[in-house]
Amino acid sequence: MPIYNAPVKDIQFVLHDLLKISEQDIAGFEDLERDFTGAVVEEAGKVATAVLHPLNAVGDREGCVLENGVVRTPAGFKDAFEQMKKGGWTAMDCDPAYGGQGLPYVMHTAAQEPFVSANMAFNMYQGLTHGAYSAIYAHGSDEQKQTYLPKLTTCEWTGTMNLTEPHCGTDLGLMRTKAVPQDDGSYKISGQKIFISAGDHDLAENIIHLVLAKIQGGPDGIKGVSLFIVPKIMVNEDGSLGARNGVSVGKIEEKMGIHGNATCVMNYDDATGFLVGEAHKGMRAMFTMMNEARLGVGLQGYAQAESAYQNAVAYANDRLQGRAVTGAENPDGPADPLIVHPDIRRNLMDQKSFVEGARAFTYWGAYLIDRAHRNSDKDADGLISLMTPVIKGFLTDKGFEYATAAQQVYGGHGYIEEWGMSQYARDARIAMIYEGANGIQALDLVGRKLALDGGKHVMAFFEMIKTFIKENEGNEALNKDFLVPLKAASKDLQAAGMYFMQNGMKNPNNALSGSYDFMHMMGHVCLGLMWARMAKAAMDALASGASDTEFYETKIATGRYYMARQLPATAMHLARINTGADTVMALQAAHF
Repeated sequence: MPIYNAPVKDIQFVLHDLLKISEQDIAGFEDLERDFTGAVVEEAGKVATAVLHPLNAVGDREGCVLENGVVRTPAGFKDAFEQMKKGGWTAMDCDPAYGGQGLPYVMHTAAQEPFVSANMAFNMYQGLTHGAYSAIYAHGSDEQKQTYLPKLTTCEWTGTMNLTEPHCGTDLGLMRTKAVPQDDGSYKISGQKIFISAGDHDLAENIIHLVLAKIQGGPDGIKGVSLFIVPKIMVNEDGSLGARNGVSVGKIEEKMGIHGNATCVMNYDDATGFLVGEAHKGMRAMFTMMNEARLGVGLQGYAQAESAYQNAVAYANDRLQGRAVTGAENPDGPADPLIVHPDIRRNLMDQKSFVEGARAFTYWGAYLIDRAHRNSDKDADGLISLMTPVIKGFLTDKGFEYATAAQQVYGGHGYIEEWGMSQYARDARIAMIYEGANGIQALDLVGRKLALDGGKHVMAFFEMIKTFIKENEGNEALNKDFLVPLKAASKDLQAAGMYFMQNGMKNPNNALSGSYDFMHMMGHVCLGLMWARMAKAAMDALASGASDTEFYETKIATGRYYMARQLPATAMHLARINTGADTVMALQAAHF
């Protein structure tokens, strides 16, 4: 059976050595001392290891079942969900006015990582609920907030987002779900939605669906989309539950992975719905939910890679196979462990250096969200808007790649279900698809985010790198191994950005054919910046006399590996962008 242990020290390193959260001038951060955050993360790790991880294989094996109109979750899920609710894990960063704990979003992110690594499918039930809470909190009326947020905060009620329809996914302007106004101010919602994660289940007494629909007589296309609250069970004026709404489950989708989460086809038959925010402005409200979800999906990408990596390391240390080329390292045994072989060590270091860099990148993104929201910092808001498609797209692409790399360490056993490695690959695969397929993330980055506010935020990002390099170029060890490769990669990224500026209007098809490479370039540069900063933090800790020298030295060595082996990929991506676009478009014209 697979193992999982929360990387508490690594999480604490990012929070305190890298981000120095307790020293930041952000409301609420002053309380985030190392002892407090350590206790929170350690307890989250215990829950993940003892409660959620044992159910991961159960959920994969049993899946969810639709019986007489009711969805049954796998054995053990209900008890585990009750433990999550009682522990307050669903309410960490929610507003205390609605029963939340009011902690910063970065702490919510740090606690969520072990839960996602331990059982991604299970954690989606509360993850979607958190998104629904955020959308109503940002755009709902006072009455809607009072009615729904306290129950969503505690997960007594859970939430969903309903976007996709059988004939439309990314192009939501094509949707057919309709909303008919009623005399009492409500709407009758009719239509079908597909791929609805946590669409129905037996974990909560009510489910609050956030549904995109078009009000009859409204504008065509995406400009006519509105957002509605559609409860599974109607809520009476006193807050008690009333009659069943016109919402039903058509079927549970049979999926490649995340079997423990009920992905449903949802049918709305004159269901009562309530408008959230302004009419025909539904995408504005839904994007509050989607952007939060995209950071969470990026976390899913590296969190699955983390679990897979832990198991691959354990297997490589235990499995005897061949002899080291430099002589036996286990002379008393019939063979040496896999870990002695150079290709295995390369594979594991690729995984390790990605996962740790991805964690830092994601937590930095969460920190930017806190700075944007708690300090009303527009620059931070613009920067996280720029980074969101990179976090989602790059981290899920690489997360899947390294989940399968971990599977490779097992050889034939990695392909056998009883070893559990295929589940990590299957579960990680969806993260590249939902919340906007990664090709859409690349188009969003290149087509919208680079030019946001006149290019202000991408220029600020380059200036951040330039400033960090300038401030630390006197540090010889940091300069040689970290700053020089970071500077080269940053130049590659800027050159690619210049290509889009020069060719975007002239030949948009050619330019956009390179958007995916650009997204990966930017991802590598972001992880390169994170590793340079982490190396600096580790060097500072050692210089100040930190007792855990091996931990900090390993951090520096892992970062050095990433900078030497992974970061130079930016040059390859730049070459593709500069020389491949015309060829790609010519081939498309000739053969499609």
